[in-house]
Amino acid sequence: MSTDWVGYSYAALVASGGVIGYVKAGSVPSLAAGLLFGGLAGFGAYQISEDPKNIWVSLGTSGTLAAVMGKRFYNSRKIMPAGIMAGASILMLAKLGYGMLQKPQQT
Repeated sequence: MSTDWVGYSYAALVASGGVIGYVKAGSVPSLAAGLLFGGLAGFGAYQISEDPKNIWVSLGTSGTLAAVMGKRFYNSRKIMPAGIMAGASILMLAKLGYGMLQKPQQT
């Protein structure tokens, strides 16, 4: 059983993005969304740490963030915060996809 450090780091990035949005712009929706999705990403990382096949919460969280923040980046062309969050979410999706394609280890 290995710890999903990438997943936990992604969760921390999402949650800290919400906090930064609140501190800099006073955006309560950013704070709420950042903490909600950061918590879901952290829970997903915990589930993957327990069972590497249990990727569904992480997949849903990173897929939703990739779509929402990707659309925001496409409309605004602003790297901060939409571009960074979309990029991080796409990288997380790629990591999950790569993990799904790996052969199971022999025990």
